[in-house]
Amino acid sequence: MRRVCFLLKVRESRADEYRARHAAVWPDMLDALSASGWHNYSLFLREDGLLVGYLETEDFEAAREAMAATEVNERWQREMAEFFERPEAPDEAMVPLTEVFHLA
Repeated sequence: MRRVCFLLKVRESRADEYRARHAAVWPDMLDALSASGWHNYSLFLREDGLLVGYLETEDFEAAREAMAATEVNERWQREMAEFFERPEAPDEAMVPLTEVFHLA
């Protein structure tokens, strides 16, 4: 499994609502993530809006493409876009960070 970590920026003024939305992720979104190869997926949000995402997957690009092909992802991304500072869809803005150390 490949470990993938990425950063995004949530509008600080929307952080509380962003947390609330993720406390109740739609069941069909959760199913689509799992079916698309997203495993051990976590999001961490700092008070200033810095969002750190982590997941494990066999092939990140394939997992991202599989999610992009789902109807539920299109609905979720449309609803979540307003929470982010950058104009592109959040799922398209995920750029994996380079891993420099791992202790297993």
